[in-house]
Amino acid sequence: MTALSEATPPGHGGRRLFDRVTRVRELGIVLALAALFGVTGAVNPTFLSFGSIRDILLNSAIVAMLAVGQTLVIVTRNVDLSISSIVGLTGFGGALVLADSPAVPIAVVIAGCVALGVVCGAINGLLVGVAKVPALVATLGTLYAFRGIDYAWAGGRQVNAADMPESFLSLGSRSVLGLPLLALVALIVLLAVGWMLRNLRAGRELYAIGSNPDAAVLAGIQVRRRIMTAFMANGALAGLAGVMWAARFGTVDATVATGKELDVIAAVVVGGVAIFGGSGTVFGAALGALLLTGITSALAVLRVDALAQTAINGALLIAAIVLDRVLALRVAAALRRRRYRDAR
Repeated sequence: MTALSEATPPGHGGRRLFDRVTRVRELGIVLALAALFGVTGAVNPTFLSFGSIRDILLNSAIVAMLAVGQTLVIVTRNVDLSISSIVGLTGFGGALVLADSPAVPIAVVIAGCVALGVVCGAINGLLVGVAKVPALVATLGTLYAFRGIDYAWAGGRQVNAADMPESFLSLGSRSVLGLPLLALVALIVLLAVGWMLRNLRAGRELYAIGSNPDAAVLAGIQVRRRIMTAFMANGALAGLAGVMWAARFGTVDATVATGKELDVIAAVVVGGVAIFGGSGTVFGAALGALLLTGITSALAVLRVDALAQTAINGALLIAAIVLDRVLALRVAAALRRRRYRDAR
């Protein structure tokens, strides 16, 4: 959101207007969700059944977690296209360890996958933050590099549910107080990261970098370190999502999550996070993930062709970008008028 990024001043007035626009965007997604569930439920009541809602929450949990991590990167005016490959690498790696060494504690495997994700994120952070390679180019390269490592590691092998401990697979289907465990994990991550972005200096500095990188440097912000941290946190969440994927689906090979990065970026943008950095929240990104997952489920219930589902998701992404630009121009104009009135 270039215009908004350049126009949003550090003063409280600009910040309040900026936050108000963000809340309006998120409220719009909530209303869209209500309309989606209401209309689809009226046409096919089974869509509102407990099992259907549970499946939607499960299917959106992984995308929502990845959207939270991607938001950390996008608000710094960068993007990570390699997250699907990190999910595939960590998911297959974790499943392989559990299959070949069932005595290894599940907690150790999860920690190892998260650590592997951090390493992958650090590589992206070094390329973007230190080497100054454009994020689009750097992460496109690592998308293929990490996937190539995954294919070499797998060697054509597939890990099936029968090869992994039942105690691990149960994590993908277990519920706590009626809420799927994976959805609960995603919710905890969402709340923790959302609180960090809003209340900690490190979080606010990510927005400052995305709004104006040059000004952030002049303000004394460690831009390279913050970008590195954002990519590493994104990698950690992708590693955790890889474990969640293995537990959820059971069958894992080198093709896990191929192309999932497009769904994640679409969820983030639809959720109101500016693709040019500096604005948006992880709550909006998570709502975007829930909306896109809900649309996919609704279209399946209504027996809409799969290609049409892809086209609808693409149209939503374009509409979100257009809306983002329109709001940016309107906010910039409002801020200019406010400064003009204050100067008189």
